[in-house]
Amino acid sequence: MLKKTDLILVAGATGGVGQLVIAKLLSKNLCVRALSRSRNKARQMFGEAVEIAVGDLRYQETLATATKNVTHIICCSGTTAFPSQRWDFLNWFVAKNTPRAVDGSGVKNLVAAAPENLKRFVLISSCGVLRKERFPFKVLNAFGILDAKLEAEAAIKASQLPYTIIRPGRLIDGPYTSYDLNSLLRAKTEGKKAVVIGTGDTLNGESSRIDVAQVCVECLNYQVTVGKAFELINYGKRPAVTDWEQLWAQIG
Repeated sequence: MLKKTDLILVAGATGGVGQLVIAKLLSKNLCVRALSRSRNKARQMFGEAVEIAVGDLRYQETLATATKNVTHIICCSGTTAFPSQRWDFLNWFVAKNTPRAVDGSGVKNLVAAAPENLKRFVLISSCGVLRKERFPFKVLNAFGILDAKLEAEAAIKASQLPYTIIRPGRLIDGPYTSYDLNSLLRAKTEGKKAVVIGTGDTLNGESSRIDVAQVCVECLNYQVTVGKAFELINYGKRPAVTDWEQLWAQIG
């Protein structure tokens, strides 16, 4: 169970899911440290509600201060699957923010910097990491996004840290931070679709950023989620109350 004395580091804090994770942690009066490349951006977003650590997952030497004394890490970092403004191009041929640099090496750097006594490392990965050769995931992986995420999963599993890996489907619902078709269409579940959890990378569908963030936080209160990787989508009529114990029983 999460305690008031815990200190949770959120990587990718200013991204769509990261913002929501921090909001949910703060609603529980928990201590949060936000990892961001830009102190000003993080401070404008969160004010004085969180501690801010400036660091860059691509450079392990910048992470020591960020991970010092943290009890939990929730990694929401990531770049786009296809070339975009977020790839931070130096020129037409070199990009600094590719999936390999951020979703692969970046997560591995964060794993290496994690305290040995960490209580949990939560990683947001993706549906399709075990189905990279099948449609539509073969298209999604054209620039290596699923390769990078699977490398990150492997690094966490090999680290001996207690972990939980969450594999959402196509992310929908705001806040919107990327420039893609989903952002333009503003696809929404409007809170009407149920949370569905599965294992073995067999689910297909969309995942609300709101529910992904909720799962990142809720899983920390359940021991059954330690050492597990599971998929998360939204499908079917949503019950009045989400029964987390019943959901976790499906991965036990």
